[in-house]
Amino acid sequence: MASSTSEASVPESAAPDSIVSITGLEKTYKGGHHALKSVDLEIRRGEIFALLGPNGAGKTTLIGIVCGLVRASAGTVIADGHDIAHDYRAARAKIGLVPQELSTDMFETVWHSVNFSRGLFGKPRDHARVEQVLRALSLWEKRNSKIGTLSGGMKRRVLIAKALSHDPTILFLDEPTAGVDVELRRDMWEMVRALRDQGVTIILTTHYIEEAEEMADRIGVIDEGKLILVEEKAILMRKFGRTRVTIGLKEPLAVLPPELVDSRVKLADDGHSLLITLMGEGDGQAGAADFVKKLGASGIDFRSIETARSSLEDIFVGLVGKRP
Repeated sequence: MASSTSEASVPESAAPDSIVSITGLEKTYKGGHHALKSVDLEIRRGEIFALLGPNGAGKTTLIGIVCGLVRASAGTVIADGHDIAHDYRAARAKIGLVPQELSTDMFETVWHSVNFSRGLFGKPRDHARVEQVLRALSLWEKRNSKIGTLSGGMKRRVLIAKALSHDPTILFLDEPTAGVDVELRRDMWEMVRALRDQGVTIILTTHYIEEAEEMADRIGVIDEGKLILVEEKAILMRKFGRTRVTIGLKEPLAVLPPELVDSRVKLADDGHSLLITLMGEGDGQAGAADFVKKLGASGIDFRSIETARSSLEDIFVGLVGKRP
């Protein structure tokens, strides 16, 4: 239950559908490293939000502050109605954290470890609820197994079960599929979607950009401590995406005819193909067709057309100039 202190601290500017509200967040470490620089972010209830950034961008610091593990230098964080600084216990009870490291007691059984995590948040014993969590994560058959005997993928599922044991409304997944094979990674994606469908808000960090492209509703990009972009995934792909069209010519050209000269068009060095870069989804769809019509009107025959659309990773690298 929210205390009066936390209710009073909720900023009036917070969006009504926001479950995490971050305002003016700053973090400077003792050595002088400015890890976060005036970060403002609203995370919507029930969404999958992917936070992307290169190593050292500030992702881990941001997660640490929201989860109450790192003290902010300035700013406020409201987690499901509770101020993380002034109402820590209530705020932390709303949050589940799955760390990147497989840090858990390898000599405990799955059942005992998940039950113990639930008790850490003051929750009464509820064997039916723990069973439900384990079954949802395909861990029920392993409930009496010691964690140290499990595969890497199963150990990661145990971490998720522990994070969900106290019924949080917000779940942070820090590199949830690191070191997991491709098949298991896709299983994890399905599991994350199922959690979202159950009403859990998911905040995801990942080095696998295709993971964010596959799952996220919105994308945030952080670099050098600054949140440089927050956008709906579909809008982001439309705004910053490129379509690259390669048209193979039947006969090589020495130069482009004047009617085909366009900043988006380049003649290949050997003259056998045209390379066209079209920005945005609309330009990509209509621009290629328009250019083919121009070729026909110019009497130029072509033998092939190949198109390739940029991925979220291409867009990310274009924004920050480096890979995650």
